[in-house]
Amino acid sequence: MHDHHTSERLASYADVLAGELPDSWTSSHLPADAKDDLAELADRIWDLDLVAASLAEHPLQQAAILSRQDGAQLVLLDRSDERDGFLIAAVAPHALPDEAFRGVPEPNGIALADDPFLSAEQVTGDLLARYDAALAQVRHNALGGIQPSQPDRVVLTWQPDGSIATAPADDRASAVLMAHGFVQGPQSGIYHLSGDDTQAQARALREIGPHLDALGIGTALQHPAGRTAPTTAASVPHVPAGPRTPTTRSR
Repeated sequence: MHDHHTSERLASYADVLAGELPDSWTSSHLPADAKDDLAELADRIWDLDLVAASLAEHPLQQAAILSRQDGAQLVLLDRSDERDGFLIAAVAPHALPDEAFRGVPEPNGIALADDPFLSAEQVTGDLLARYDAALAQVRHNALGGIQPSQPDRVVLTWQPDGSIATAPADDRASAVLMAHGFVQGPQSGIYHLSGDDTQAQARALREIGPHLDALGIGTALQHPAGRTAPTTAASVPHVPAGPRTPTTRSR
């Protein structure tokens, strides 16, 4: 088992490292008694090299998690080979389908020295660069039939469960969507408007058109296969009112 000194050392190193990385990162510590959380974390470590080999021989006993505001996470763990320093690896986003990861190389982790300031430079120039590239690719893959929006046009796509999904190109469009009931997925970045209340959904679609138009942003509504011609959200046909039973979906 890891003693109190070892746990404090890992947590303190993670705190300093998080403060030295670009953008805004926070750190949290998973102690040895958080067995379920550690097991779930181990399954999501995005590595097939150094860190995977270490975990194959020495199951995760404790860890520090570094989290960025956009949902990206890194995991810091002790070395198990008698050397000084730590190992750090990327954590795969948990809200994306398995298909999104196909063909995307793992952003394998790296070993760090005892100096968190030098390690921050190493993480930024190596692991983070590869992790961000992999994240962008899997999030793009997760869009599936959702066509990415452009700065001057938001593309809204009907989903099989009756909801509407979109991937806006900038914060101006995102703010309008959120003000009218769209909710952003923390990992995928995709915005969804529930279809549980079809009357509220239709009202929201009618209202966002003029707001986006005032910003010089057009709208288009399509089915996943793209069979329908683009149209403005303000002219979306009326959807019959009434509650819809939510559809349960599993991975």
